[in-house]
Amino acid sequence: MSIMNKIEELLNKPYWIIDILPKQVPKDSPGQYFTIENYLLNEQRDRIKQKHLNVILKLNCYMDISIDDEINPSPERIKEIISDRYVYIMLKDAMILSEPDDTHMTVFDPDDDLLKLLKEISASEGLYVWEGNNE
Repeated sequence: MSIMNKIEELLNKPYWIIDILPKQVPKDSPGQYFTIENYLLNEQRDRIKQKHLNVILKLNCYMDISIDDEINPSPERIKEIISDRYVYIMLKDAMILSEPDDTHMTVFDPDDDLLKLLKEISASEGLYVWEGNNE
């Protein structure tokens, strides 16, 4: 199966969110989610992306990761890629989607062991992991 076919398949699987917030903000929330998100991206983007990078690097201590068919790129290379562009990070049979201008990352089809590890690592970075809504 080609990498693009694998990505397409995973994009249709159950997903989890690694986020700065503990749960999804409801669509009818009276708060100002988008204003706050924009503020955080403008004021704390580097700090948030560093947390995302740390999660990926810590995962890489336990398993191989692949970006653009490169297995286990250097930490510097991973940082460069996730800071620069939309990227699919392949691990085991799962995938993490990271976008440079988002406060979250999306994990597609993690097995129970990976999900447990992701929750532990994310918590160590002050991030939360919650189940996405496939609707």
